[in-house]
Formats: sequence, C-alpha cells, structure tokens
Amino acid sequence: MEASQPDAADDKDMDAFLDKFQSQPYRGGFHEDQWEEEFDKIPLFMKKAPSEVDRKENPDLACLQSIIFDEERSPEEQAKTYKDEGNDYFKEKDYKKAVISYTEGLKKKCVDPDLNAVLYTNRAAAQYYLGNFRSALNDVMAARKLKPHHLKAITRGALCHLELKHFAEAVSWCDEGLHIDAKEKKLLEVRAKADKLKRTEQRDVRKAKLKEKKEQSQNEALLQAIKARNIRLMSEAAGEDEDAALEGLGEVFLDGLSSENPCGARLSLDDQGRLSWPVLFLYPEYAQSDFVSAFHEDSRFIDHLMVMFGETPSWDSEQKYCPDNLEIYFEDEDRTELYQVPPKSTLLQVLQHPRYFVKALTPAFLVCVEASPFCKNYLQGRKVHRVK
Repeated sequence: MEASQPDAADDKDMDAFLDKFQSQPYRGGFHEDQWEEEFDKIPLFMKKAPSEVDRKENPDLACLQSIIFDEERSPEEQAKTYKDEGNDYFKEKDYKKAVISYTEGLKKKCVDPDLNAVLYTNRAAAQYYLGNFRSALNDVMAARKLKPHHLKAITRGALCHLELKHFAEAVSWCDEGLHIDAKEKKLLEVRAKADKLKRTEQRDVRKAKLKEKKEQSQNEALLQAIKARNIRLMSEAAGEDEDAALEGLGEVFLDGLSSENPCGARLSLDDQGRLSWPVLFLYPEYAQSDFVSAFHEDSRFIDHLMVMFGETPSWDSEQKYCPDNLEIYFEDEDRTELYQVPPKSTLLQVLQHPRYFVKALTPAFLVCVEASPFCKNYLQGRKVHRVK
C-alpha cells in the first residue's frame, strides 16, 4: 500500500497561518517595559495574592479560587483548604486574615476531630499574636475537648495563661504537657517562668496582707485614741451627728484613717500615744490657705502662727498679717455660729470642744486680722462665742 501524499491544500493553509504571524504580531505576549508586573499577574508566579480578587483584573486567579472553594467538595476538603490558606496567611504574619480563614474552616463542620482540633489550635496561635489571649485560650480549650493530648494546644494554653497572669494555671498546663513529652523545651521554659512569677505573686499577696493587717491595727489604735479624747468626727459627705459618727466610725472612717490627705498627709499616732493631725488654715480675706501636715495635738496655735508668719507672705501686700494681731475661729457643724480660739490654746483643747466636729479627718480654722474692716464685715450678723 502506497503512503498517502500530503494534500497541497494543507500546505497552503499552513503557509498562510505562518505568514499571519509575520504581518500581525502576537497580542498576548509580555511588553518589554512592564513584563515583571504582567508576569506577577499569573497565579503560578504571584509573589503575593491580592486581598480581594477582581474577576476582571485577575480572571485566572478568580477561576482557580472558584475551583479551590467549590461548595460541591466535601466539608473535610473545604476545611483543609481553609486551613492551608490560614497557614499561608500565618506565615506572612497576617494574623487577622489567618483567623478568618481558620474560622471559615470550622464553619464547614467537618466530622474529622483531628482537623478541627488543628483549626482551633492554629486560630488560637493567630489570636495569641494579635494579643487576644482570652479568645486564644477559649480556642485551645475547644481543641483539647476534641483532642485532649494535643501538645501544641496545651503549649499554647500555657502561654495564654502566662500572658493573662494566671500563673498557677500556666504551671498546671505545663505539667500536663510534660507528662506527654517530658523534654518539650517550650513547656519547660514556660513552666520555669510561670513558677517564678507565681512565687513572686504569692509573696506580694502575703506582703499586702501583712501591710493591710498592720494598717488595720494602726487604724484601730487611731480610732481608740480619738474616742478616748472625746473628739467628734463627721463625714463631710454624709453629715452625721456625733452619735451616728462614732457609732459608724469603723465603717465610715477607717478607710479615711489609712488614706492620705489630698496634700499628702494623714493622721498619725506616735510612740508616746500622742496624735498629730493635718490642719488647714483659711484666710477668707484673700482666699488663701496654709496647710500644716503634722500639727501635734499638744502644740499651741501661736507656735504655728509664729512660723507661718515669720516672714510676710507674698499675698499680704499691706503686711498686716502678724502673729500678734491674728484671730482664729472655727465654725460649728451648721456653719451658722463662730467660735474664737485663744492663740495659746493647744490643738487638743480645741478639738475637745463640744461644738467642734472634725470633717474629713482634717481640722480647719479661719484666720482674720483683729479689728480689720474685713474681719468686722465678715463677723457681722454672725454669733461669735469665745472659747475659754
């Protein structure tokens, strides 16, 4: 049988096809000046996939994506695809997108417990690096329900407890993991750190309790000293009378006894059992004030005035505030009547006056210049008593 000869018509068609390339350049080729950008649009050679796939801009990638995430595939296949996608985002340190991918994988509700445990553990890792330690801990706990001895989940849970300052729990999780693998380096490191921090925390708790107990003892001693002197206290906010204040002193004032005055001072009791008070002096004429952080109860008012006005204050332009011509007053609890205090009185003598109530644990006194126009006007219409 003779071999068939090529058809002359076929040769003519091939020649015409080749001539076409010479007259009409290939339109699908790369351009010399931007071949790298065009090359990067081919899915196989992409260095980084776009966050949002535009079907017109990247038709090839959109086509591949539709194949990969085909809803007709089994839940296990789809979950694994999302797991792999999440892993890629995780390697790029794009933890937010990794969380989204792992979440999508879990939504497929596949029946493979190992795969779901991995999805939970991986999502926990991404949440951990985002600083969402509580969410990460919830995920590793879910992973352990599916796979109790999953070492990565246990390690991640220990790290979460460490970040959340649950040091005892971190040690416990590490111990569980070390029962599985006694040489797991990461668990050994976390356990050592958590144990050290746990001991430090326990020590600080003990110190805080001892400090609290000491302060409570000091406060009770202050309370007894105040009661023994018949000094009347009043909560400025509540405005209790004497009986109510003393009755509820433990509840209302113990916190105040242990706290500092806004100026940084507080009531104190010395080794001899004597009290020192933070005291406020008010000068209404100039809207000025002085604060004595520790006015010993046996000190006299004149002694402090001599110190405070040893030099003329800047606000006393008329230089009339001199210790010898100053008058000291306190208001009664209703602020309707005034009581003039002898400068040679001690603080204790005044605080024991039946009409004096200490507010906010800081005795306060008004100071005016004797017989000055302001003092006369200030006292006008108000009843003034002289303290003996």
